[in-house]
Amino acid sequence: MPVAPVRAASVRARSTRAKWRTPLWRTQVLCLLLVLTGLAVPPAAAQEHKDQGSWRIDLAGPEADRGNVARRPDGITVEDSAVRTASVPGASHAVYTSPGRDLGRRLTAFTVRTEAELPSGTKVLTEIRGSDRPGTWTQWRDADGAGTVRLPQAVSLLQVRLTLLGVPDGPSPTVRAVTVTAAGQSAPQQVPENGASAAASGPTYRLFATREGLTGQTTANGHVIQPRDHFVALPSRRMLATNGGHEYQVRLCYKGRCETAPVWDVGPWNTRDDYWNPPAQREMWRDLPQGTPEAQAAYLNGYNGGLDEFGRRAANPAGIDVADGTFWDGLGMSDNDWVDVTFMPDGGGGGTTTVTAWTQANVRSCAARSCDIVSTVYPNESYPAHCWVVGESVTDEGITNDKWVRLPLNAGGVGYVSAIYLKGDETGGVTTRC
Repeated sequence: MPVAPVRAASVRARSTRAKWRTPLWRTQVLCLLLVLTGLAVPPAAAQEHKDQGSWRIDLAGPEADRGNVARRPDGITVEDSAVRTASVPGASHAVYTSPGRDLGRRLTAFTVRTEAELPSGTKVLTEIRGSDRPGTWTQWRDADGAGTVRLPQAVSLLQVRLTLLGVPDGPSPTVRAVTVTAAGQSAPQQVPENGASAAASGPTYRLFATREGLTGQTTANGHVIQPRDHFVALPSRRMLATNGGHEYQVRLCYKGRCETAPVWDVGPWNTRDDYWNPPAQREMWRDLPQGTPEAQAAYLNGYNGGLDEFGRRAANPAGIDVADGTFWDGLGMSDNDWVDVTFMPDGGGGGTTTVTAWTQANVRSCAARSCDIVSTVYPNESYPAHCWVVGESVTDEGITNDKWVRLPLNAGGVGYVSAIYLKGDETGGVTTRC
């Protein structure tokens, strides 16, 4: 595969930018007209831009990731109250994830205030996470009683996730506003505590795995389960990736067969059992060793009277649920069994490969030009990459290529760019196939 023609692309990119360049005198006239007509930036907006210590989440913004969320003039709510998820039985379910917010500095502590209307039987969960380099995230953290959240490391990008729980076929909560305030000074460079990075520190545990099934139902991140789907569920929301995202992954191996799968659901048994973290950082069951799921201890050793967090008797020692495609096709499993599970550092390799664009190109939600545009790559700029897939063939400068590279997005989730727009070989230098 010939190397993409950088020079020709650069000329074309320059001509495109030149076409849209605005002369200085026109810019000055436009600014004067804005002032004279009262359309200049209002003082409140200018102050908000100046004061980066506190801001409100734009719940109506188009860049957010929404699952079963309805936008209304007074806020956001559950769109279809019949939609449920197995991780929260007896409740309708919607999930909203904000775009990443550039903090302009590195911080660890925040205060989050959620203003919501909560009819009887409804609830809103508010969580945040942060990033200090593309492709990596801290684990999600929820606020304490005072609304304070302290992340395990300093971050320069922040994201908020809202999970709305309503009464099936009944009332739903309405979130009117979410305000985030930096609760501390800028933080120096920090080394994350052991196990507190984006996806733990890469240990491998022997876990009992059960098949999730549930085709057609909705996962905790809003994904509708497909036949022979490929993902896993872990019993804590701390490593729950966005819908379609690969920020958090695990590698499973069974009898010589392995697959790396994203974490798209919460379960089995518990929902606050982040057993991959050290005991001091664990949400619940801090007297258990790291790497021991509570259900495993309950089933095998009678821990907690043999019950899970909901008071149900653990019928097996499962610490991970596996979607059908990963279970049958990836691992070749025919029944629930013990597997080796590695918690991937940095969300499963995000940022371990770097690609460089030779021209401006769209990043899309899947490997085809008909998919939504979710980001952009620019000439001679480099980006972290996960892996490559075979997608729609794209022809440019007389060259055709059907390889697409998966990139982590700063706002969460992933996007795909045709490798024909990247320098290097036909996969942009990415050696791992997704």
